Amino acid sequence: MKCTKCDREAVMHAAYSGVHLCSEHFLASVERRVKRRVREDGLLSDEATPDEPETWVIGLSGGKDSVVLTRILHETFADDPRVKLVGLTIHEGIAGYRDRSLDACVELSEELGIRHEVVTYEGEFGIRMDDVVEDDPEEMAACAYCGVFRRDVLSRYADELGADKLLTGHNLDDEAQSALMNFLEGDLVQMAKHFEASLGGFEERTDQSAFVPRAKPLRDVPEKEVALYAHLAELPVHMAECPHSSEAYRGEIQRLLYGLEENHPGTRHSIMAGYEELAGLLAGEYGEERTDLVDCERCGSTTTGAVCRKCSLLAALEAV
Repeated sequence: MKCTKCDREAVMHAAYSGVHLCSEHFLASVERRVKRRVREDGLLSDEATPDEPETWVIGLSGGKDSVVLTRILHETFADDPRVKLVGLTIHEGIAGYRDRSLDACVELSEELGIRHEVVTYEGEFGIRMDDVVEDDPEEMAACAYCGVFRRDVLSRYADELGADKLLTGHNLDDEAQSALMNFLEGDLVQMAKHFEASLGGFEERTDQSAFVPRAKPLRDVPEKEVALYAHLAELPVHMAECPHSSEAYRGEIQRLLYGLEENHPGTRHSIMAGYEELAGLLAGEYGEERTDLVDCERCGSTTTGAVCRKCSLLAALEAV
């Protein structure tokens, strides 16, 4: 099949748009969508200048999403002195798995010439995820523990690194899955928090005072297209799945969306278009619910109760 835009052979077919694209036009298409998201979300402040640039910290895991995001942002702002990129890698303490993905992060950072910081759960909390999974005092999935610890480290180090924005590599599939899960659970407050945390443009958000603002510039790009971009651009990527990954419910939603997208191309885009508008309305309704934020008694981080979730999990692990 020929590329819709030229006479070269197509490497992919986007069923949701009907186009066939060669490697050159496909790469340009992904880059264009990321740049458009950066622009529409107002990611770069008008106040950023060469003398006072913005610092964007990217959660760089070494997986396809964060690597592709880092590469595209670097190519986009390589000659723009208003932006400084910093890669932040978190080593959870999973034997073999994170060591190999860390190698990909180091290779990419050196190739692009950007600052790269590495933080470990062991250094921060005195734990390793391999041990957490074995002890499991709360009888939870590994991802439930890891998500809490990861969010804490990302937020704290983004702040310590002087970040103006914290960027993560969530793709269209990730966001559509989260949207559908929140909707099926009827969790209106979580929808509002989702919007405030990372969906709306920065001018639309009202609850940014306590945290470094987050953004997801890759959220318009389907997962398979991210993987294809990484392959065609020959990027250093660690493609293996975490050995402790066990989000059963999200897996069900993922399979459901795969089926819907195959039978009804464009389903993911439609979900996100409607969900973002709905979540924005809910943010206006429930936005005031986070005015009761206080400092955690143990670590001082911002939370809604006396002790944050991270500290309560660490206490449970210490008691084992």
